[in-house]
Amino acid sequence: MPLSTLPRFLLFRLPTLAAQLEEEQTMEIMHERVAGLDVHKATIVACVRLGTGRKVTRECRTFDTTTDGLRALLAWLVECRCSHVAMEATGIYWMPVWKILGEGDFALIVANAAHIKNVPGRKTDLNDAMWIADLLACGLIKPSFVPEEDVQELRSLLRTRKQVGREQTRHVQRIQKTLAEANVKLDSVLSDIMGASGRRIIEAMIAGVRDPRRLAALANTRIKATPKQLYDALHGRLTDHHRFLLTLHLRQWDNLDATIREIDQEVEARIARMDKEVKAAEAPFRDLIGLLCTIPGVSTLSATTILSEIGRDMSRFPTAGHLVAWAGLCPGQNESAGKRKPVRLRKGAPWLKTMLVQCAWAAKRKKDSYYKAQFFRLQAGVDRRKPSVPSPPRSSRRSTTSLRTAPNTTTSGPTTSIAVRPKAKPSAWLPSSQDLASRFNFNAPPRPHDAIASPVSS
Repeated sequence: MPLSTLPRFLLFRLPTLAAQLEEEQTMEIMHERVAGLDVHKATIVACVRLGTGRKVTRECRTFDTTTDGLRALLAWLVECRCSHVAMEATGIYWMPVWKILGEGDFALIVANAAHIKNVPGRKTDLNDAMWIADLLACGLIKPSFVPEEDVQELRSLLRTRKQVGREQTRHVQRIQKTLAEANVKLDSVLSDIMGASGRRIIEAMIAGVRDPRRLAALANTRIKATPKQLYDALHGRLTDHHRFLLTLHLRQWDNLDATIREIDQEVEARIARMDKEVKAAEAPFRDLIGLLCTIPGVSTLSATTILSEIGRDMSRFPTAGHLVAWAGLCPGQNESAGKRKPVRLRKGAPWLKTMLVQCAWAAKRKKDSYYKAQFFRLQAGVDRRKPSVPSPPRSSRRSTTSLRTAPNTTTSGPTTSIAVRPKAKPSAWLPSSQDLASRFNFNAPPRPHDAIASPVSS
């Protein structure tokens, strides 16, 4: 082609080439009428995206987060005939929006904010709302798990109970600090200073008893400490200042203990109410709690907490591995140039993760248990606290204890996972799993709920 005709050719061909390139790069539109919501404390920025063919129109409005404002937003979304509406999970601000917009005749989606992050440097409220709407129109937003309202309320109660228990533990630590300041080593001879013996001794100290022998006589005779050890531990210098602090912290501990008992009563009432309203195809909540309690290390409280976090319907988790990954007990991936770099556990569901780790430690202590034998088989040669949660991706073994499906129920999911780092050189003295099984009198095969699932890919 002559050079003199090249500019003319480019002049007439560039628009056509750009149109073809744009058509090839256009993503497939899954939903034509969608809306994206950018939720804040006082306002909500909503963007309705309407697409007909290749023509796209957007309309953005701002609403208050008051009940009247949310009702107006719901009416506008219904008027625009939106089929899907998506919003970010922003703290707890999305919850009232979810409950009011849930009355609309459209699919409501709550997305993880980390999964739909936009390019940095272009963040405004309008851009965020339009970005969410564009992603939703292309089907690129994965819905987050939102349980039913009754399960949400039960979850809120149990999370409050855990927070109150943590505050109660802080007051126990303050009592220990006050006693240590007075050179009273009560926590050195008693494993629980708030037990029966510890309470009697502390209350006697507050009442003005100074004689270490009289204080030691208040302890139960079944404790491991000798009378001489009790005398030495209780021989301190307790002043009126220390007694005042002990009285203050002990009163706070008692108030928190009464709060925990009140929450437990409310939880029992909620579970009874849920079982009365259970559908024909669903298993009663209390039966599911009993099913989880058959797993070693899982108590009634931990089973109730687990069910409040994951719900009763396990069909939302395709496999046990998906539930383990959702809980945050599977390590993430960080591979570059063919090299896998160490990573930490993902955040996941922190309330569920901590409870599953506690259940794992309790299962490790159960006598004649397969989990105890498995723990000590994996624990050899590593730090004793590493097997409590999965280690980074270079782990060589990962086993997941799973709760199998019971008859006429849909409950199936893991309770915890255990993993260790590989050893550099296997030791010749390391006993095999058969030796450990015979040592713990565990010759029979594991029960169905004791089975070990296949390794979960992160």
